[in-house]
Amino acid sequence: MPKNSKAKKNSSISWKYSSALESVEHISISPVYNLFIGGKFVNPISKKYFYSTNPANEEKLAKIALAGKSDVNKAVLAARSAYNNVWEKMDPKERGKYIYRIARLIQEKSRELAIIESLDGGKPIRESRDIDIPLAAAHFFYYAGWADKLDYAFPGRRTSSIGVAGQIIPWNFPLLMASWKIAPALASGNTVVLKPAETTPLTALKLAEIIQESDLPPGVVNIITGDGTTGELLVNNPKVDKIAFTGSTEVGKMIINSLAPSKKKYSLELGGKAANIICEDAAIDQAVEGIINSIFFNQGHVCCAGSRLYVQESISNQIISKLHNRMDHLILGDPLDKNTDVGAINSKSQLKRIKMYLDIGKNDGGVIYQSKHSIPKKGYWCAPTLFTDISQSHRIVQEEIFGPVLAIQTFRTIDEVIAKANNSPYGLSGGIWTDKGSKIFQVSKEIRAGVIWANTFNKFDPTSPFGGYKESGIGREGGLEGLSPYVNIVNRT
Repeated sequence: MPKNSKAKKNSSISWKYSSALESVEHISISPVYNLFIGGKFVNPISKKYFYSTNPANEEKLAKIALAGKSDVNKAVLAARSAYNNVWEKMDPKERGKYIYRIARLIQEKSRELAIIESLDGGKPIRESRDIDIPLAAAHFFYYAGWADKLDYAFPGRRTSSIGVAGQIIPWNFPLLMASWKIAPALASGNTVVLKPAETTPLTALKLAEIIQESDLPPGVVNIITGDGTTGELLVNNPKVDKIAFTGSTEVGKMIINSLAPSKKKYSLELGGKAANIICEDAAIDQAVEGIINSIFFNQGHVCCAGSRLYVQESISNQIISKLHNRMDHLILGDPLDKNTDVGAINSKSQLKRIKMYLDIGKNDGGVIYQSKHSIPKKGYWCAPTLFTDISQSHRIVQEEIFGPVLAIQTFRTIDEVIAKANNSPYGLSGGIWTDKGSKIFQVSKEIRAGVIWANTFNKFDPTSPFGGYKESGIGREGGLEGLSPYVNIVNRT
């Protein structure tokens, strides 16, 4: 036998990972979830319900209450009563103990929460288990520590709570977004009415069960489920003092217009179209992994996703070739399989939007490459995709797709790529991969974005503020800065 015949034979062997499905036997999902108001689950006055659906197989998970005007009013009144009678008057140290208790309970129930997050949202269990749930707990831990230290948070100034905070969160990180908003609001002495996204309400409702278990005073946190109309009712309720919204730029603009005549405070975390810059002196293989993480993490359902890739001209062919290979080796499939890299698209409507942009990209002359994956017959799925041969004017470069779609362009100089990166209505995040600290400092200084990552991407920490400029929002969440939207600040006399 020739020396290398065995090697040739082995190289043709096809193999794959064995399935490693996470068990669902130990989780508990009720067939029906009502509204969480005043510390109890109550039937909706509207008597209306809708279904939450598993996007991976289109199976119905639970029937969810749809809050109408009377339900929203009831939740706001419960929050107002709790604020006036209990929470505002409570010793800050005691408030901190409750927040800490919620954090510990999230940790204790982390496995169940991770599975439900993946069932309801379609994201891989590895992401829910290792990122979403630990970060949610970490935010409650972090702000529990600030509850009795507000006098030190803003030196030379005095703070007071605002009152009732109406909070509306998106479907891409349901429990994490709830934590981002609820924890600083409670630490600052406010009460909350939270509305989760229509397609992913389950972990917010499980959080309501945790809040019950923590013995948080009734009405301090209320969770009402529903659609866009429910969110609009919450925004326009006259007894709500502050609105915190995370979602699309289009809805954010509508909220601003709605709140303009009022005196309500608001903070908005909106869309993004992040520029991820790869310089010729970058560690190539590390950068390729960073690109994969920046756009295919959570199926691209990330407002700060690196959906615009700028590669220095001298290494563009090398980067694109490596990306093709890496995309083909990603595992697309069951979100509950621990091997899965790319899960299901969150909803039928979002898949339709992504497919629309794929058609737009092709019709505008872009060259498309999709990973070689078999798509399951049931559920909502999109293979990882990239476009080349595109320009700044293309819609897939300018508009937020919110899916696993990467638009690639080249550049020659740092000044050129900074100009391209800033040529966007968004300013939420960005990234640079280089071996030179001077380039990192130049890019982070000159790119108009709220968050810039260097030689990494999509790294979050409760101590770090997050938010954008331009059409990416107003205000910050996380860190010390995340307290500001929930307090009134005055100079000490």
